[in-house]
Amino acid sequence: MSSNLGTLWVYLAATPLLGLTLTLLAYLAGTWLHRRAGSHPLASPVLIAVALLVALLQATGTSYATYFQGAQFVHFLLGPATVALAVPLYEQFHRIRRSLPAIGLSVLGGGLTAAAMAAGLAWLLGASARTTASLAPKSVTTPIAMAVSEQLGGLPSLTAVLVIVTGILGAVCGSSILNLIRVRDPHARGLALGVAAHGIGTARAFQEGAVVGAFAGLGMGLNGLMTAILLPLLYRLFG
Repeated sequence: MSSNLGTLWVYLAATPLLGLTLTLLAYLAGTWLHRRAGSHPLASPVLIAVALLVALLQATGTSYATYFQGAQFVHFLLGPATVALAVPLYEQFHRIRRSLPAIGLSVLGGGLTAAAMAAGLAWLLGASARTTASLAPKSVTTPIAMAVSEQLGGLPSLTAVLVIVTGILGAVCGSSILNLIRVRDPHARGLALGVAAHGIGTARAFQEGAVVGAFAGLGMGLNGLMTAILLPLLYRLFG
């Protein structure tokens, strides 16, 4: 029986759609567990899905390259999903228009602080220049972060991992931290989650409400744009 299952897995592992199927099933399992846990932040669907996939790939000896042959279809959908955030932004445009200067300054300050803190701590702890450059864009969405990391001389693959870890931590802890420091305004909560934890934080923000989610999407988009423009310039200036 076990030999038959092993033969079947070898056959399926050679099929690109296996990675896509496993990704979707892992996320569905994570979503189910998240609901069963009463939507507790620690039961993040993304965190559960990542843990399940890592355990499965380790147990079966499947390489990441083989898995990604199918999972790249989900990766491709990151672009359309990000563009789709324009819909809730349009619905909340009347709120956004009244606060444009405050939003711009908040995103600029938050984005630069996130990059400076990550790079500064890495430097103080004796990390290499390449590792430091990989850490700097960790708070923006994966495609932008990887491109910026490459421009800075970092490792895009390491940056991708750091982006995911940052997003999961932001989704798990972000709302609790904002509650602890008594940030109640939905606009401020949304911007904070979007700037600090990009797409995963934005998904968490939508669970709090449409306004929080829309401002998180705005924060994520603006932070990605500002980081892509300013961070390489600042690195050349001070590097």
